[in-house]
Amino acid sequence: MTSRRLLITSLAASALLAGCDKLGLTAPANAPKFNGVDITGADYRYALPDTEGRMRTNDDFKGKVTVVFFGYTQCPDVCPTTMAELAQLKKGLGPQGDRLQGVFVTIDPERDTPQTLKSYVGAFDPGFVALRGTPEQTKEVAKAFKVFFAKSPGKTEGSYTMDHTAGSYVFDAQGRVRLFERYGGGIEPLAADVKALLAAG
Repeated sequence: MTSRRLLITSLAASALLAGCDKLGLTAPANAPKFNGVDITGADYRYALPDTEGRMRTNDDFKGKVTVVFFGYTQCPDVCPTTMAELAQLKKGLGPQGDRLQGVFVTIDPERDTPQTLKSYVGAFDPGFVALRGTPEQTKEVAKAFKVFFAKSPGKTEGSYTMDHTAGSYVFDAQGRVRLFERYGGGIEPLAADVKALLAAG
């Protein structure tokens, strides 16, 4: 990851934490201790079409712990690493893996066609879901989640990459956002948090 992307990630995480403090989203004293940033009480919601054109929302995945990640299919490092770790975690959960849902939200609908997205997420796990809105819908949902993204010019004319928040949002089985998991922490902290939420039902 470039130093610019690390700075963006750090700033985004700091903003997220600052926002939680302002909203008074402090966890009760007896709340579980998570490895990720506890954002219980925040109201992050999405309503975007999947690769088949069906509108999907938080409520569609109630009963499962859902991990939502904003990225793009041509991402060279953060996105494939995150998706691979999520697939590894799901497999490692054994029978409980059916209660873990991966949701990939593209921040690059210009290049990420429904078929491209379907193939991309399917390569990690056939049960993962990709969501693709219009540019306007994408901006709206990203803003609601406090996700930063912007085009960065590439080396050749017309090419570009996307700078973006490198973290995942974890929702509990009731469809409520609970955690922000920073990128780069490895699979073990995320696995512990997911297992805790699965145990809570």
